[in-house]
Amino acid sequence: METIFNFATITGILASTVRLATPYLYAALGETIAQRSGVLNLGVDGIMLMGAFTAFYVVFTTGNLWAGVGAAMFVGLLMGLLMAFISVTLRAEQGISGIGLYLFGLGMSSLLFKVLLGTVESVNGFPRLAIPLLSEIPVLGTIFFNHSVLVYFAFALVPLVAWVFNQTTWGLAVRAVGNNPQAADSLGVNVILTRYITVCIGAVLAAVGGASLSISAQNIFQENMTSGLGFIAVALVYFGGWRPYGVLLGVLLFSFVSALQIWLQVLGIPIKTELAIMLPYILTIVVLAIPLRRASDPTALTYPFTRGT
Repeated sequence: METIFNFATITGILASTVRLATPYLYAALGETIAQRSGVLNLGVDGIMLMGAFTAFYVVFTTGNLWAGVGAAMFVGLLMGLLMAFISVTLRAEQGISGIGLYLFGLGMSSLLFKVLLGTVESVNGFPRLAIPLLSEIPVLGTIFFNHSVLVYFAFALVPLVAWVFNQTTWGLAVRAVGNNPQAADSLGVNVILTRYITVCIGAVLAAVGGASLSISAQNIFQENMTSGLGFIAVALVYFGGWRPYGVLLGVLLFSFVSALQIWLQVLGIPIKTELAIMLPYILTIVVLAIPLRRASDPTALTYPFTRGT
């Protein structure tokens, strides 16, 4: 076991933690925005798969990385509009609607992969972008400042989302809609429009999270490559208490365990492979089982809004 406790290995694990956190951050922050308005979207994983395929295919055919990101965002927007229409306008049960959206994304991404690609291909994804001066700081530079641009954007979203929620009128309106939509409506807040916007923002971020997998982290696309990542992102929203920094803490904790299990296998540590792979998911169950005070719990979460009721 001594091989894992050397300086270089620990630095590598922490750098991997930051890199692996990226898709979770995009998806979990997007879902936080949606849930704070009262809408639970369990279709996150399906949206990520569609975003991952769309970004990969656009980059594969054009070579333009930013076009790939833009295409993923557009697909995410369309799926967000679909989710919002079903759950907000039609007031369907949100859990079932989300599962349906997930299955749609899973099936459609698989179909498009088989029809348009047929086999696993690779692309030249976003390269590492070492931030001048900061990347030269011993240890910290390797861990935090030598990643792709999508990694930096993901972490920059955390203070941005926190600022929007806590310091802007729109953020206050979102929280009001998620806690008491009838009261928010009586004060002139457009509940339906607010929920549409938040669900769409959440879906766009989830799609970017999928794109970060296929054109930044792995540079390939394969069927069901998220392996349930979107559902874990939803769980991390609950763990983080619907607060961006709480979500960040949960994401880093989960990513650290994921990075650790990868390094355990790479270093040949004598631990069952199946057990190592299970570690992040065991952690998810444990942290969700811990009773935490969730002061930010949107009290109207999953409840449809009908004006005048």
